[in-house]
Amino acid sequence: MASLTIRNLDDEVKQALRERAARHGVSMEEEARVLLRKSVREDDRNASAKPAGETFYDRVMALREKYGAFDLEIRPRTELAGERPVFDWLEDE
Repeated sequence: MASLTIRNLDDEVKQALRERAARHGVSMEEEARVLLRKSVREDDRNASAKPAGETFYDRVMALREKYGAFDLEIRPRTELAGERPVFDWLEDE
């Protein structure tokens, strides 16, 4: 495994790391490893999830170009939900 030395770390950051490690019951070194690992994984996940500058609309339009568009049939409502028998098969005859 590799080693990493961090110089010129702000006192407030070091103290916050110390307190966080104490809350989690681990050493400062372990807490720093956990935070670095988590940060790198999130960055990798975010980078692969969407290219920079691409919006949700852009992604939807790209899918539409790839697969085409379609219309959904929406049937008109004919009766209110409370008026129709939902469990009509349970009714006594």
